[in-house]
Amino acid sequence: MALRSYTFWEWLLRNTENAEINEGLVRFDIIFYVRMKDGISQVILNVEAQKDEPSGYHILNRAVFYVSRLVSSQKERDFVKTNYNDIRRVFSIWVCMGMDESSMAYVHLAKDDLLGSYPWKGGLDLLNIVLIGISNELPEHDEKYELHRLLSTLLSMELTVDEKIGIIEKEYSIVVDDRIREDVSAMCNLSQGIKEKGGAEREEKIILNMHRKGYTLKQIAECVEKTIEEVEAVIRKKEPVLA
Repeated sequence: MALRSYTFWEWLLRNTENAEINEGLVRFDIIFYVRMKDGISQVILNVEAQKDEPSGYHILNRAVFYVSRLVSSQKERDFVKTNYNDIRRVFSIWVCMGMDESSMAYVHLAKDDLLGSYPWKGGLDLLNIVLIGISNELPEHDEKYELHRLLSTLLSMELTVDEKIGIIEKEYSIVVDDRIREDVSAMCNLSQGIKEKGGAEREEKIILNMHRKGYTLKQIAECVEKTIEEVEAVIRKKEPVLA
C-alpha cells in the first residue's frame, strides 16, 4: 500500500507535540494556522480543553508557557535568523469546564510609558490568551452568554442528543445534517466519559486519604460502598513498587 505524503499544513495539524532542545516536551490539544481576511497573513491558534480548573498549578501560568513556546518554536520555521518581524501572532484558547460561573478573560501584552512617550515599534498583539469558564449550569438564553450557552450545550453531561440538537437549530439557526448529529452524539459520549472519569478520580482520592489517616479497609469500603478487594486494588495501584 502506497504511503500518503502530507503537505506542511497537514503535518502541522497532526504535530501537536513540541520538544525544543533543552526545553522539554509539550503536548498541545489542538494547533492550526488561520489565514486572516487579507488572504496573506496568518496566526497560530491553539485550543486546550480542561475538565475543571487544575488544583496543582495556576492555569494562567500554563497558558503563558504555551503561548511562549508557540512563539519560540517558530524560529527557523516561520521566521529565520533575526527576521523577528515575521513572527506570527499566537492565540491560546482555554476552555475550562465545571467552573462556578460562566466567565471569559482576555490576557495580552500592554505597554506602560514610565518615562517619555517614545513609540517603540513591535507587536504587542503577538501573545494572546483567552480563558473561557464553562459552569455546570446551562446559561440563560441571553446575547452575552451566546458563546457560553453553545459550548455548555455541546459539553453538557445532562442534555440528550435531541435536546442539544434542538437548541443548536432553534437558537443558533444552524442546519443540522447527519455529520453534525454524529459529532454531537460523540460529544455526549465524551462528556459522559469525562463525568465517569472525574467520579472515579474523586473516589480514589477519598480511598487514599482515608488509608493514609489509618482507617481500616473495612471502614473505607463501607464509606465508598466498595468491596474490600476493590479498595485494596486502588491502594496497591497507587503505592510504589519496590525493586
